[in-house]
Parts: sequence; structure tokens; C-alpha cells
Amino acid sequence: MRRYTTVAGITVTFSLIALFLLTFLSMLSFKPGALAASASPRSQTGGKTMSLTISSPSFSNGGDIAKKFTCDGADVSPQLSWTDPPAGTKSFALLADDPDAPVGNWNHWVLWNLPPEARGLAEGISKAARLPDDSQQGNNDFGRTGYNGPCPPPGKPHRYYFKLFALDTKLDLKAGAGNRELEATMQGHLLAQAEWMGRYGR
Repeated sequence: MRRYTTVAGITVTFSLIALFLLTFLSMLSFKPGALAASASPRSQTGGKTMSLTISSPSFSNGGDIAKKFTCDGADVSPQLSWTDPPAGTKSFALLADDPDAPVGNWNHWVLWNLPPEARGLAEGISKAARLPDDSQQGNNDFGRTGYNGPCPPPGKPHRYYFKLFALDTKLDLKAGAGNRELEATMQGHLLAQAEWMGRYGR
């Protein structure tokens, strides 16, 4: 009789435990979003992202660059415009690069200390080292100051990226600095960046 009671008690106990576990698991299954929501990181900017976009009326993004802006034409810089930068922007910098060059990335334009109120560049910027707004142009990989446009060897069109950087400081760079010096000096000061790409082939 005692053996029967013990076995029955164990059976009842296991049944209660199993029922509790099933109830607990069923409750979780009805609220999968609750755990997911608690695991999601909260935005540190109150849901607002620091964004920046750049564009050009001279050519579409991913489109063909006209000869006017290349070494086969007038070789003038294209018009560029951009949106409002993040708060705290003290200057802009700009690079134009060809990652498809046979020798590796080839720089076509180095520009820094554009004023924070600037929202674009007119077509045909001067090739002077210092511009009227006190921004500065460095030496590109042609060994020249200012902009020099696409000039690829015959073959598949190359991609040309115009990259804009919003920075939290003005940069202290020597005259004639190149893209590598600019990239190194920007480290730790980048607030946002944007790019616009065009193609040119011969």
C-alpha cells in the first residue's frame, strides 16, 4: 500500500512539474516580440541618424562623365552640391579617386577646409592652392594642384568617386599635401561622409 502511494505521489509530482513547464513555455510562445524588443539596442541619437549626401548635376550617380570634365576635354571640375551636415561640423574635405587605375587607387583631387556653411562647389574650380573661401587644394597623383579629371588607358570604363567628409575640426595640412596625408589627418574627426560616382572610358 505504501509502495503504491509513493509511486502515485511521484507520478502526481511529475505531472504538476510537466504542466507548469508547458504553461510557462506557452506563455513565452505568445510573446516572442517581448524578448526581441528588450534585446534591441536603443538609438543613442534619439532615433535620428547623422546623414550627409552629395550629388552632381554634371552627371548622374553611376552615369557617364562628359569629356568636358576629363583630360580629353576642358578638364574642369564638375559642379557638386550637398545637404546640411551633422551638428558640430567645422569643415569639409573632398577627395576624387579612381580605384580602377592599373597601379591601384589614383587620386584626382584633394581639397580640405571647405567652410561648414558651404553647400557645394561651382563647376570649374580654380586650380590655385588656396581658394577665396580659404579652403586649400593639395597635389593629386598627377603631381598637380587642384582637379585633374579622368584620363584612363583604353579599355573598360573606370569608376570615379567624389567623396565628401564632414569633420569636427579644421585641418592643419601643409601646402601640396596629398590624399594620403589628408586621410591620415582626418582620423578621429569624421562626423559623416558621402560619395557620388561617375564612369569614364576611352
